[in-house]
Amino acid sequence: MAVRHQFENSNDIGVFANLTNSYALTAFGGSENFYSLFESECADHIPIVKTSVAGTALVGRMTVGNKNGLLMPNSTTDQELMHVRNSLPDNVVVQRVDERLCALGNCVSCNDYVALIHPDLDRDTEEIIADVLGVEVFRQSIANNVLVGSYCKFTNQGGLVCGSTSVEDLDELSSLLQVPLVAGTINRGSEVIGAGLTANDWIAFCGLDTTSTELQVIESVFKLRDAKPSNIVNEMRSSLIDAMM
Repeated sequence: MAVRHQFENSNDIGVFANLTNSYALTAFGGSENFYSLFESECADHIPIVKTSVAGTALVGRMTVGNKNGLLMPNSTTDQELMHVRNSLPDNVVVQRVDERLCALGNCVSCNDYVALIHPDLDRDTEEIIADVLGVEVFRQSIANNVLVGSYCKFTNQGGLVCGSTSVEDLDELSSLLQVPLVAGTINRGSEVIGAGLTANDWIAFCGLDTTSTELQVIESVFKLRDAKPSNIVNEMRSSLIDAMM
């Protein structure tokens, strides 16, 4: 299912929230119904953590994470770090990263297996991303945009990239990520996909301006129509058992 939502008067849901298969972060501030919608849709399955990052509400743009871990910028306060660590499941590794390009959500896009990163990120940061998130890392740009986290969003089911991406780039990215990708827009024509959308394997949240056509594309490519958390968990469990045998 894909749900339209707003943070105060902003349609940039992906700026103020970070959603993964094992937890969700939402921004402090804003009206209570921003948090309560995440709570009503997700709280039965994953913890919803209300926090700030470096004193700002930009949790979706400052952090990057998946089911294995969460990376936060160096400007994160000790109090914020402890609050997030204490609120997330024990198997999720939370780490601060000393990186010049500190808006990690703009510079990194990932699912549970693969990450695309800004070509100029430090080597140390690349290694931390690989270790903490447990992913294979590729330095990449999308339609000549180096901010890969801003111009695409992908889960383990599929992904959406900005509309100006060429067919060749789309094929290359799709084979790299091993998920189906579609070029499209969010919030009535915006190419900044990562800012307008946050998603995991069973639900997506996007801005109120998102058109019904854009919503259909999101539900289709992220395979959200029949997705239920229990189905995803069962699939993950069976694939884990297959891997162990």
